[in-house]
Amino acid sequence: MSFESLGLAPALLRALADQGYTQPTPIQAAAIPLVLEGKDLLAAAQTGTGKTAAFSLPLLQHLSTSGKTMTRRPRALVLTPTRELAAQVNDNLRSYGKHMHVSTTTIFGGVGMGPQMQALRRGVDVVIATPGRLIDHMQQRSVDLSGIEVLILDEADRMLDMGFLPALKRILSAVPRQRQTLLFSATFAAPIKALAMQFMHEPREVSVSPANTVATTVSHHVHPVDASRKRDLLLHVLSQDSRRQTLVFSRTKHGADKLVRFLEVSGLRAAAIHGNKSQNARTRALSDFKTGRITVLVATDIAARGIDIDQLPIVINFDLPMVAEDYVHRIGRTGRAGSEGLALSLVSHDESGLLRDIRKLLKQEIEITDVPGYAPSQPLRLDPGAPRPVQGQRQARPQGRPGGQNKSAPGHRPHGHANSNANGEHAAANRQRSRRGGRPAAKA
Repeated sequence: MSFESLGLAPALLRALADQGYTQPTPIQAAAIPLVLEGKDLLAAAQTGTGKTAAFSLPLLQHLSTSGKTMTRRPRALVLTPTRELAAQVNDNLRSYGKHMHVSTTTIFGGVGMGPQMQALRRGVDVVIATPGRLIDHMQQRSVDLSGIEVLILDEADRMLDMGFLPALKRILSAVPRQRQTLLFSATFAAPIKALAMQFMHEPREVSVSPANTVATTVSHHVHPVDASRKRDLLLHVLSQDSRRQTLVFSRTKHGADKLVRFLEVSGLRAAAIHGNKSQNARTRALSDFKTGRITVLVATDIAARGIDIDQLPIVINFDLPMVAEDYVHRIGRTGRAGSEGLALSLVSHDESGLLRDIRKLLKQEIEITDVPGYAPSQPLRLDPGAPRPVQGQRQARPQGRPGGQNKSAPGHRPHGHANSNANGEHAAANRQRSRRGGRPAAKA
């Protein structure tokens, strides 16, 4: 199957050819014809499957062929859970629509509202927004959603996890009832189904892969290690190829910052990306990582949404996620588009239960190998009573620093409660997450 067979406009085909795209992915082949027909769509698509193009291409075609309105009101709204994903969607829309006259803008927190207001006053066709900051603009009456023809919820499962349901309901009440609604999610879990039935009209469903599946090109490995020696083992792994781009996941924002300072002192080029960073800092870190100015990017789960890098060779879990499904989202950053990838986890004894959850979710064994010189004092346990970390507990202090320094940095983990911020990208769903047995959500 080719993109031409999907009925896309010549201008879109030119843009796709410019980027070297010749064949649609399964989610694109299934979704694009339905979207072009004007159907509401509930689409299950994992990270790295090409879902952004699956809604961007037919959206651009609709906006370019249905004629411009005489108002400056936006005609399409894309909601995303994080700033990085909003920026990524905006970049893709501009790339695919470069031969069309369709204007876009992003609305998210961490930056001033002034330039966003100016863009809205000038008039745009598509607004890509995070829910919190969009609510801010609605309160300021700087955005008019009464002209929305197409509404897209990208990564709806993550927005629900982050506690955005009240904000979503408020936004949805401000857009016209007569509209096309597209909902993309990793799974069709019950909360997603409930959301769809409330706000969609006879939606069609497409799913291209079972829930919580991972690319077959990704290899999974675990290195057991004492918690007090994790940083040293990470440095050992990274030093084997200091030029290799590596995405490292930390469970907390504070932990991500400490890890970056440790790596920088050790001579590696690293940066952190999480909800306490300003938007300029997050944008700069992501840009530096994509261009190779830094080789190690340390991220929290939420902030990593929107990191889209071709042929990222390795993802390292410095901390295992408290919720097994987040492991799938994390390692979806590697092994994309048929490339080989490596998912490496550094697992301490107290994380044994989390590793057991992941193996159960994936329905496959994960190779566990000791690294000479870093073997743990206690072996991992994979039985039903395997230990799990307690949120807010203190972690063992590292025994030393590179270069023979014996000063120990404070090694405690911060308490797990979330902080709110002005743009509303906060974890209002902590109670929901704790009922699931998961960690409190973090700021995006």
